[in-house]
Amino acid sequence: MIAEDEQAFREFVTSEMASLRKLAYVTCGDWHAAEDAVANALVKLYPRWRKLDRPDLYVKTMVYRAAVDETRRPWRRERSAGDAMPDIALRDPAGATDERMRLRAALDAVPPRQRAAVVLRHYLDLSLEDTASVLNCTVGTAKSQVSRGLAKLRESLGGDRTDLIEPSKKEWTHAVA
Repeated sequence: MIAEDEQAFREFVTSEMASLRKLAYVTCGDWHAAEDAVANALVKLYPRWRKLDRPDLYVKTMVYRAAVDETRRPWRRERSAGDAMPDIALRDPAGATDERMRLRAALDAVPPRQRAAVVLRHYLDLSLEDTASVLNCTVGTAKSQVSRGLAKLRESLGGDRTDLIEPSKKEWTHAVA
C-alpha cells in the first residue's frame, strides 16, 4: 500500500473507531469481545482498502458479523464464577446512571439483529439503505427489524414510550458508553 493510502486508512480508523466499538459492544454486550471484533474487522479491511467504494459500510458490516461471531466462540461460553454474582444496582443521586443502566438492560433484551438495526439506524444515523447493506438484507427487512427492535425496546422500558420513536443521540451516547 502506498503512503497516501496508508494515511487515508489511518484517518478513517481514527474517525470511525468510536462508532465501530459501540456497534460491536451493542451487538455482543462485552467490551473486550467488541474490541476483538473491531480489531479483526480492521485487519481484514486493510488489504481491501484500495478496492472499496464505501469502506464505511463495508467495515460496519464486518464489525457486526465479527461481533456476532465473537459471541459464538466456544471459549466465550465458559463463565467465570464472578459472572454468576448479581450486579448490584446503586442509585445515582442525579438519576443519570440509573437511567443509563435501565436503557442498557432494555437494549440487552432486544434480539441482536434488531438491536444492531436500531443502533445503525438511530444511533449511527445510517439511512435505511445503508442499514440494509450493513445487515446484508433488503430495505424492507431492515425497516421491519428497526420497527420490531424499537417496539421491543419500548416494551422492555415499560409501556408506551413515545420518546423512543426518534431517540436523541444524548440518550444513546450515555446508554452504550
